[in-house]
Amino acid sequence: MYDRILYPTDGSAGSEAAAAHVGALASQFGASVDVLHVIDTREGGLGLSGAFLDDDPQAMSGRSPDEGYIGRHGRGPDPEEVEAGLTDHAEALIQASTGEVDLTTAVESGTPHSVILRYADEADADLVVMGTHGRTGVERYLLGSVAEKVVRLSDVPVMTVRADEDE
Repeated sequence: MYDRILYPTDGSAGSEAAAAHVGALASQFGASVDVLHVIDTREGGLGLSGAFLDDDPQAMSGRSPDEGYIGRHGRGPDPEEVEAGLTDHAEALIQASTGEVDLTTAVESGTPHSVILRYADEADADLVVMGTHGRTGVERYLLGSVAEKVVRLSDVPVMTVRADEDE
């Protein structure tokens, strides 16, 4: 049923919660997993990813609060370092729930929902599994929802996982 699963992650609690589902699905169906981190390069972006509202500043791809964002100033972390850290973290999260999984990682830059949709299409993904921040009301209206845009615009099924608020 699922041969290739796309797991976009931003290091947030929501995306970490999704990792267990990714691992279980990959194990059950013998699927490979593509782990994608998108460095948000939109002008005025609030962070490298959707994790900018996390209480822990290190949740933003491991960067320190004074590193800034990639934008018109051209600053930000080294994509190779981000990918190496992402690979280690994703393998630990996913394999904790399954064991061995065929895992591919990628770090790309752009508007998160657009990059995720393009990557899913180009990788011929059968399923997208992603976490949500669980924002509602004004917060969701002002900041938007990457997960919501992916759900609405994706040509493949999308499973969203919300972090447990008790964690």
